[in-house]
Amino acid sequence: MSNLFFGSALLPQGWADDVLVRLDGRGRIAGIETNAPCPPGAERFDGAAVAGIANLHSHAHQRAIAGMGESSGDGAADSFWSWRDVMYRALDRMEPEDFEAVAAQLYVETLKAGFTAVAEFHYLHHDRDGHPYADPAEMSHRAVTAARAVGLPITLLPVLYNASGFGGTPPTAGQRRFVHDGNGFARLTERLRAAYGNDDDVRLGIAPHSLRAVPETLLAETVAAHPDGPIHIHIAEQRKEVEDSLAFSGRRPVEWLLERHALDGRWCLIHATHMTEAEVAAVAASGAVAGLCPTTEANLGDGFFAAESYMAQGGRWGIGSDSHISVSPVEDLRWLEYGARLTSGRRTVLAGGPRRSTARRLVEDAQAGGAQACGFEAGRIAPGLRADLVVLDTRHPLLAARSGDAWLDGWIFAGNANLVRDVIVAGRVVVRDRRHPQENAIAERFTHTIGRLLG
Repeated sequence: MSNLFFGSALLPQGWADDVLVRLDGRGRIAGIETNAPCPPGAERFDGAAVAGIANLHSHAHQRAIAGMGESSGDGAADSFWSWRDVMYRALDRMEPEDFEAVAAQLYVETLKAGFTAVAEFHYLHHDRDGHPYADPAEMSHRAVTAARAVGLPITLLPVLYNASGFGGTPPTAGQRRFVHDGNGFARLTERLRAAYGNDDDVRLGIAPHSLRAVPETLLAETVAAHPDGPIHIHIAEQRKEVEDSLAFSGRRPVEWLLERHALDGRWCLIHATHMTEAEVAAVAASGAVAGLCPTTEANLGDGFFAAESYMAQGGRWGIGSDSHISVSPVEDLRWLEYGARLTSGRRTVLAGGPRRSTARRLVEDAQAGGAQACGFEAGRIAPGLRADLVVLDTRHPLLAARSGDAWLDGWIFAGNANLVRDVIVAGRVVVRDRRHPQENAIAERFTHTIGRLLG
């Protein structure tokens, strides 16, 4: 493993030139030198290096149906709930090898876009008839296999899905491949710990799907049984969910969760779109991460997250591509800022103060929040952290005559060209000159799989 040398790099203290990053044997950063000569044997990159961003919310199987829910329905207004029915039907034919092919294609796209880790919120567990596979972790293994094949660190979040609505409403036929009781979920997580507990590039957590899908007692028992690792949960994504929660418990979803669980840095609240100001303040103070997926939330008509208020109170957050109608940190960060502009009537809303780069604030917050939510020691170019890095192509016309924070503003706001040239994971180059070494073979397999699934 070679040491790394960058023409420029964004360090915690700011931009620096001629940066030598020394690596240890595990792909961690052992030391950093600035204004240094490039020593013999170091691998040189002439662009601008920044820490990678973790994609903190992925449903890999949904990459197979991206763009397929865009035809209007039979008269009733389309919504998240009508889209969900389309998604359930599309998954009926997916076998383990199909899922692995879809996940591998997604994970190549993820790396090439500039993400350097993924949190897989994985709920496609069972066979097509709803019965567990001989190995109940079969589908989970496929996700890890796909991630390993392309060199993408993965936080595997097996999903606990037990009910179709508040009060333990029985699951529907479309949910048969997702459902676990407490004992079945415990068996699944035990097998995953045995398989991946000591893997540097795999983190394990849990994902109670939502308050509507996990009854109160089961949620409490599951959280207590998993005292380590990330906890991710969908919450307050749609107005109907808030209304149903109020009708069932007299509490809004985030309000209910705050009353019953001591949220801390292990928790990641996915979406949290519909919160009161009191809830915004409480989540910001808890140390939990808000998992934001602006392109998916826009696609499904969910609404805008209260980003300005939440960030002003020090709230931690990160981004995820969720349904993968877009796999791009650029588009999700841009949507987050543009949502704040559209609702406030102002510009540079999330920059965090006068004379600050909006993109730098967005990128650095997303780096930190994504690393925390995924459980990886990453998110900055600093000693002791993983060398998970992205190199921007500063010779691209969209970054011409720029430097420092202006590179980031150009990356996020100057257009739709992919300005990520190289991607490094744990010191290993996994994307070089915009190419992944396996992308052609993986794309061919994906295309064949999609043709069979959707043909």
